[in-house]
Amino acid sequence: MRMRVSSVQFALRDADSFEEWAEQVVHYARNASEYGAKFVLFPEFITTPLLAIGDTSGKGRPIAELPAYTDRYVELFSGLAREYGMYLIAGTHVTSLGDKLRNTAFLFLPDGRYRTQDKIHITPSERDEWKVTGGDGVAVFDTEYGRIAVLTCYDIEFPEIVRMVRAKGADVIFCPSCTDDRHGFYRVRYCCHARAVENQVYIVTTGTVGSLRKVDFMRANYGQAAVIAPNDIPFPPRGILCEGEIGEDMLITADLDLSLLEDVRRAGSVTTWRDRRTDLYPDWN
Repeated sequence: MRMRVSSVQFALRDADSFEEWAEQVVHYARNASEYGAKFVLFPEFITTPLLAIGDTSGKGRPIAELPAYTDRYVELFSGLAREYGMYLIAGTHVTSLGDKLRNTAFLFLPDGRYRTQDKIHITPSERDEWKVTGGDGVAVFDTEYGRIAVLTCYDIEFPEIVRMVRAKGADVIFCPSCTDDRHGFYRVRYCCHARAVENQVYIVTTGTVGSLRKVDFMRANYGQAAVIAPNDIPFPPRGILCEGEIGEDMLITADLDLSLLEDVRRAGSVTTWRDRRTDLYPDWN
């Protein structure tokens, strides 16, 4: 089975209205549709430009006000998914669960319905500055092209959670991220490569670029989209199917051949998924 994926390097700009921000989202969805993409990934914290709307402090409105935009965010992406017949991994949006804030990834289906996956591992800045709390479980999602998972940014730095979704049958992991400097970017990027090798899966990742001048803790962004494969003979030697230009406002597109994953798991140069020593350490079922 083949699936065409696009990954968006979303340039953050202070928004004066929801409509202004939505125009940028629509542009990327239309652009990806022109390339025939069936899956489109947007980055983590894609809705933070909305915190600049109506702000007079120069610091942005409190993060706890983002959940007020959830209905309009869902309406926008749901409509685009239906219009273009795509699966849209719409980055992440801050949601509320009772008195708790969650960093929630949304997967919109071609019929407009959606599924969610809360970020499991919360960074110190998210926890301390924004009071975001981690999710309670991890899921995989069946699509007409194959089984996928969505793990956000810091989540990819934990091998156990990726083992869990691979054990549940995920062949492609979408990793929206948001990093403010090269250190954070390369932590996520190198871990994406490691998880692809360990689990013999594809990983599609992207990050925010640009800057928000009116929103604290989002003033700098260093990101790059990439489509990453296991390092084995059917794939490029560096394990990169394609990647964007760091810091540019753009998207990238690649075709994933899921049958190649089965080939390397069965008879690759190395067979890391098959060769797990579950007699020495737990399996992640």
